[in-house]
Amino acid sequence: MPKLYEYLGIIVLFYSKEHYPIHVHGNYQGTECRAEIIVANGKITKVVFKKVKGKKQLPSSKLTAFKKLVNKYSEDIVKKWIDFFVYNKPVKPKRITKVI
Repeated sequence: MPKLYEYLGIIVLFYSKEHYPIHVHGNYQGTECRAEIIVANGKITKVVFKKVKGKKQLPSSKLTAFKKLVNKYSEDIVKKWIDFFVYNKPVKPKRITKVI
């Protein structure tokens, strides 16, 4: 499970055997949310946040923080997805300490 970011206690990661569409998971104390990043013609067109089946949703304050993080870092997430799943490059996690 490559960890991408740590932000306000939220761990943002890919599961190691992922599938399209490009997406990340945000985990916080046993709760989880999924963010799908939709790309068309090489450009991000939207980000869709979904509940994860069988998991409790992130608490509202953490969900808001997760949404802000994914929207701000969506281009970096796409790049890391390609690096990890297409080029088999390792992903270096980043701890974000400033509030977005």
